[in-house]
Amino acid sequence: MNKKTSQDNKTKPVDKEKQVYSWGDRRPYNSYSNYFKKEFGQRVQKLSIDAGFTCPNRDGKIGYGGCTFCDNNAFNPSYCEPSKSITQQIDEGIEFHKWRYDKVNKYLAYFQPHSNTYSDIETLRKLYQEALSHPNIIGLVIGTRPDCVDTEKLDYIAELSKDYYIMLEYGIESCHDKTLERINRGHTFSQTKWAIQESVKREIKTGGHIIFGLPSETK
Repeated sequence: MNKKTSQDNKTKPVDKEKQVYSWGDRRPYNSYSNYFKKEFGQRVQKLSIDAGFTCPNRDGKIGYGGCTFCDNNAFNPSYCEPSKSITQQIDEGIEFHKWRYDKVNKYLAYFQPHSNTYSDIETLRKLYQEALSHPNIIGLVIGTRPDCVDTEKLDYIAELSKDYYIMLEYGIESCHDKTLERINRGHTFSQTKWAIQESVKREIKTGGHIIFGLPSETK
């Protein structure tokens, strides 16, 4: 009988190039595109839409000038113009992405620039329903601020999420109130916690945008 050597008893190192993580990918993080593939069984593309919203720290409700880091023109595709209807932006967005994703036929309307819940409920219904009525749209991704939702809006979005894929993306940026004040966010982290907790309570899919490495932050 052969005796096992101490070398045999050692755990073999994992080949990181072959390791598959619990989310089914070899990358050590669950990418958004991989998440969508698992959710829908195929690639789904987000289409940015500019519905003409603004923000409470731009229009004077709580301040002017917006956040210190914010420049919506930096990420808005050329077809995104609030003067165009939601339907026109979706049609042009599909053409815009075809050169890169020619096999994609399912899309999420991404209400992206500014705060896309910062209006009355009837305006939100009209805009969201127009997007959802497009035959290639299977859901919405709604970018907004945590201080731009309330129970009425969250109840409505929760109702929508029963029939469509709906993701609320909150601008969190930081969990430190001093940092939030420094970057002119105009809200506190407690407001962020409330918005996320109330969204999760209603089983709304919820995401967050966080800026790592802001001045004076270490962790």
